[in-house]
Amino acid sequence: MLPELPPLPALTRAEGEFIDAYLEVVDLLGRINPSRGAHTYGALRAAQALVGRARALREALTLMHIRGESEVHAGTLTDALRVLDGERRADRVTLPRRPVS
Repeated sequence: MLPELPPLPALTRAEGEFIDAYLEVVDLLGRINPSRGAHTYGALRAAQALVGRARALREALTLMHIRGESEVHAGTLTDALRVLDGERRADRVTLPRRPVS
């Protein structure tokens, strides 16, 4: 049985769209990462999808700005990212650790 996750913090709709689009961009960057990938076709498909997801990220931030949400509440958004497995997902964007010898 999986452990129960903490509840997602209260977010505005725009913040939710921001977090969702951000994580989708992170996932795609993880698939493109040459230090973790094995096939060019998968990386190519992820790179093609990245354009649309970056646009969605921009639109979410634009909506936040238009609605007067001028500050990013980092603590709340960090909690949301943790609940949505953001640490593991973002780890795929980084270089793998070197083996300890």
